[in-house]
Amino acid sequence: MDSKARRYLFEKAKEFVYEAGQRIKDQIDQPRTIETKSNPNDLVTEMDQNTEKFFAESIRNEFPEHRLFGEEGFGDDIQDLKGIVWIVDPIDGTMNFVHQKRNFAISVGVYEDGVGEIGVIYDVMGGALYSAIRGEGAYKNDLPLRMPEKKRIEETILALNTSWLIPENPHINHAGVAELVKTIRSTRSYGSAALEFVYVAEGIIDGYLTMTLMPWDIAAGKIIVNEAGGLVTTADGRELDMLNKTTVLASHIDIHKEIIENYVQLKTK
Repeated sequence: MDSKARRYLFEKAKEFVYEAGQRIKDQIDQPRTIETKSNPNDLVTEMDQNTEKFFAESIRNEFPEHRLFGEEGFGDDIQDLKGIVWIVDPIDGTMNFVHQKRNFAISVGVYEDGVGEIGVIYDVMGGALYSAIRGEGAYKNDLPLRMPEKKRIEETILALNTSWLIPENPHINHAGVAELVKTIRSTRSYGSAALEFVYVAEGIIDGYLTMTLMPWDIAAGKIIVNEAGGLVTTADGRELDMLNKTTVLASHIDIHKEIIENYVQLKTK
């Protein structure tokens, strides 16, 4: 798409995200209908479903030729990323939404023929809109985001779920993660992949390592981190699979290779 079309698409994506966010805020204190999906901690609410339905209707009304890849079943049957595909997580951090009523985000990535063109992540209750257009940089509201120029592994704050250490994680070698945690400055866990991506882009944390994300968890954050100067790959350094579940390492460029080579040993199944 040309720059004019990309800009128009970006403005519509922001418009949809802001409206969806206002709908969530207007109903944040209402009683929730909560269900579970893959396990008792994998929650979904009527708000997740209603928000994705809003995106599905808005996208189809405005861009009938576009497709939607979503989490809650209102999208299309996506087997490839040909054409323009919106990859949407209506509420990323549903457990935080349910228990804390904060620390969750709306995540929207727009891809054309498999290339990430637009990323928008909205911290609904915090009021921060993180965004990026490919080749034009990353922003928090209207302020440009750029990672620090230098970063040493010993100075790193890394987002990861430390419950991987107790008990051992089935996806990654326990000893390597333990050594990584001992080497870096500290760890954090925010409970929302979208927010962890944008915190990497903002420089609040230096990296985010996780084992099981779906494309809607990644799509917008990958674009924003890349545009802020960071790297996003699988945990062992390969290109991400944007159609299936995958491991992810998003980090400052200075520490990316070192984490992969010295601390990440994925288990074979």
